[in-house]
Amino acid sequence: MSDGDRLLAIDVGTQSVRALVFDGQGRLHARAQIPIEPPYHAPQPGHAEQDARVFWQAMVSACQQLHANDPALAGRIAGLALTAQRATSVFVDADDEPIGPAISWLDKRRAAHVPSLPWLWRGLFAGLGLTATIDAFQRAAPANWRAAHAPEAHRRTRRAVLLSGYLVHRLIGEWRDSVSAQVGYLPFDYKRRRWAAARDWKWQAVAVEREQLPELVEPGEPLGELSASAAEALGLARGLPLFSAGADKACEVLGCGAITPKTACVSLGTTATINTCRDVYREVTRFVPAYPAAMPGHFTDEIQIYRGFWLVSWFKQEFAPDTVDAAAREQRAAEALLDERIAPIAPGSDGLIVLPTWSPGVRIPGPEARGAIIGFTDAHSRAHVYRAILEGLAFALREGRERIEKRSRTPITRLRVSGGGSQSDQAMQILANVFALPAERTHTHETSGLGAAINAAVGLGWYADHASAARAMVHEGERFEPEPGAVALYERLYRDVFTGLYNRLKPVFIGIRDAL
Repeated sequence: MSDGDRLLAIDVGTQSVRALVFDGQGRLHARAQIPIEPPYHAPQPGHAEQDARVFWQAMVSACQQLHANDPALAGRIAGLALTAQRATSVFVDADDEPIGPAISWLDKRRAAHVPSLPWLWRGLFAGLGLTATIDAFQRAAPANWRAAHAPEAHRRTRRAVLLSGYLVHRLIGEWRDSVSAQVGYLPFDYKRRRWAAARDWKWQAVAVEREQLPELVEPGEPLGELSASAAEALGLARGLPLFSAGADKACEVLGCGAITPKTACVSLGTTATINTCRDVYREVTRFVPAYPAAMPGHFTDEIQIYRGFWLVSWFKQEFAPDTVDAAAREQRAAEALLDERIAPIAPGSDGLIVLPTWSPGVRIPGPEARGAIIGFTDAHSRAHVYRAILEGLAFALREGRERIEKRSRTPITRLRVSGGGSQSDQAMQILANVFALPAERTHTHETSGLGAAINAAVGLGWYADHASAARAMVHEGERFEPEPGAVALYERLYRDVFTGLYNRLKPVFIGIRDAL
């Protein structure tokens, strides 16, 4: 094992791949980012797919960029860990080559035909009111779509893995993956953190076989060693240990230091989430599993706003291209200019309210989901719309907080914020005021990568466990305090307007759906 003093974390996102070098105290020393352009292809409406090899090549390029900047760096890497986007599926043939493109987590295709469940399971799900939920699960499963719509490719499938499993194989030559990466349409037992038992209904619901799936390894444990070919491609030492980490959201929670139930990690990413972590399995939304945390024996309670900070990208594209152009000329982030333009607008956006349910959730909101912007007057500008988007997302995340607190009977008393949106001072202040809690950044916005690095540090024996590693490697950043006047106003808007707004509009959404 290397006696180096650095950790390499590779973070494989939807829009880019980042190679990140941390030390044992969690400080970021080097960073290389390779964009994925375009992030996905859509050969048909609703499809979202990408060649899995594109992600591997981006990993190679990112590592090569690190070495170009510091040729001595490779000799200092003691170990590495991988974190990747969730629920992107890769299907591989007998030669370990992908059969067609990976099906992205953003994909909306649905299988026309799905495996039929035995009558006993159908009756049980009907009694629990889950028939529609199970049908939606089956139709969304990429394996079922392939079985129904690409049967010849489906028959040639030797391995059915998530993107992380494919990339692990490229690194070590073995079909293994992290327990904490298994968030997707596979027969996984979330409570027991392993593949489902032989008689579990999921094997009959999804068209995959047990032998097609990878071996699972708990976070912090070794997955294997870099193969000679991978080491040469990445410019790293052959035999360097690769440690199990987890999916990007799980690593983000760990990298925020949100490892107890009273600390929430709010992620202002493409999908906005609020998570807490605990050592007991509990479903905060009935029949929606708690996901495996990026530390052994722990689970994350997660509430998602599926389109999250995608709404910011949508707003920039549709309503603020001139702002984007101006930011580019000034070599600044467009969000920084937008922050300046909404700063003079008082909390509450002069009565403009955004309901950020642009897309359905797993169970909440339902399949009829649509978003809404209400309260327009002639005094409102596009800056008001932007501020109202930030406020609507904060309200929705607070609603998630209350669902977690009610189900877990544990109050959330600390708020750690991560994701790209956390770099916005206005978004941070709005969160602090809506939650009536200080909103804290960590010392780095690369929290997913830091969570992966924590797992490598534990695996190398630098720390006894994940809790001690997180205490040593996660540090406080800037803190935004609640403003009493804004807190009071947001409380009224949240209680009197936002809470229950979706249910009041639901009949309208259903009417729109049925009319189209």
